Amino acid sequence: MDKIQHKNIQSNGINIHVAEIGSGPAVLFLHGFPELWYSWRHQMLFFSSRGYRAIAPDLRGYGDSDAPPSASSYTAFHIIGDLVGLLDALGLDRIYLVGHDWGAVMAWYFCLLRPDRIKALVNLSVVFHPRNPKRKPVESMRAILGDDYYICRFQVLYTDFPLNQISVFVY
Repeated sequence: MDKIQHKNIQSNGINIHVAEIGSGPAVLFLHGFPELWYSWRHQMLFFSSRGYRAIAPDLRGYGDSDAPPSASSYTAFHIIGDLVGLLDALGLDRIYLVGHDWGAVMAWYFCLLRPDRIKALVNLSVVFHPRNPKRKPVESMRAILGDDYYICRFQVLYTDFPLNQISVFVY
């Protein structure tokens, strides 16, 4: 594990923490919620030992990467912009992309928005669902998966509840 190198890279107006090991064709690993680059440590070691350059950032708002205060700074466009800037800073034209959970959602968008930067995609746990233009994504999730689905549950602001009821919403 001490062979994995860490650095911060300026991209898209923020600092992104990146873990990296190996040389050769690049594999970019995108973590899920509420994870960090560390979720990919075993895969990074495996791929680097087989001739690949394994790269895993902490996505915007996670771990040691910057967390802009405004919720409007976390769109897919912002995150894909971060990743394109990261590839540029690392001197990479095209990469193999691997995503899990939230990272898989961003990986789908990366492939849709910038297919010129992707050699191949491997996604774990999340299939592609095109956006329904007639309703917001959270409304679709709520309709299909219910209010207890974690993404729906996290839409509740703690400030909307009396302090003595907050513990009910902490899991």
